[in-house]
Amino acid sequence: MTKRNIAALVLILVSLGLLYPGLTNDILTLNIGAKIPLLGDFELYNESQSILKTIRTLNENDSTLVAALILLFSVIVPVLKALSLMAVLLIKNMRNSGALYKFVGLIGKWSMADVFVVGVFLAFLATKNNEAINAELEVGFYYFTAYCIVSIIGIQVLDINAVKNQNN
Repeated sequence: MTKRNIAALVLILVSLGLLYPGLTNDILTLNIGAKIPLLGDFELYNESQSILKTIRTLNENDSTLVAALILLFSVIVPVLKALSLMAVLLIKNMRNSGALYKFVGLIGKWSMADVFVVGVFLAFLATKNNEAINAELEVGFYYFTAYCIVSIIGIQVLDINAVKNQNN
């Protein structure tokens, strides 16, 4: 295995290590309140959500399609992509390593993880203009963002030609 592919493998493993806390830790805390003259501040809503908790909540509230899409693009596709890349790198004499790598490229195009992170960040910024709404990014957001970046770098570092030559 080339040094580039060893680096790619390490990055893929690190990305999986970042994905788990990115999915399980809270990504956003939303607090909605009101100031009522003479009575003071009232908290109307305070909720912290992780990606997995959001999927569960959406499913329980009959938003199954949205829950399924978040599950697919934020959980299943990233794990499938990482496992496929690890198979390409680790299984010697794999007949279809090129096809599996193309599959990773195909599902990578449909991966909405990066779009999801940007969406959360934009929602965060949009609420900063309203004094009745306070949104705070939580540690899960940073883990998930780090997962996205490390995963992309891992794919870019991978040398598929070296893998093909190893398998011939």
